Amino acid sequence: MDELLAKAMQGVDPEEPGAFLHMFTNLMALVPWGSLIVWQIVFILVGALLGWWRGRLKAGVIASLVLGPLGWIVPFLPRREPPPLPSRARSPGTALPPLPDSKKR
Repeated sequence: MDELLAKAMQGVDPEEPGAFLHMFTNLMALVPWGSLIVWQIVFILVGALLGWWRGRLKAGVIASLVLGPLGWIVPFLPRREPPPLPSRARSPGTALPPLPDSKKR
């Protein structure tokens, strides 16, 4: 922990008004951003492949983007079907039933 604090405080004057921002940028410089981005792209590609294979490409890509490798299970989940539309069975040429509270003229 002392090493991390020393790296964060490197070149920072604690009395300076922008000390927090300088420490924050020092800490962010320690993060391996290139590796993180490459891995995220790999996760999205695998999610897209799994989604394409299961017929749910959009769900696979979005879930992998948000959840990483945990999103790979989303294409395997059952699809939510929309509720069926109510049937309005009537013969062709017949008039529609009147609306409630409407009076005939």
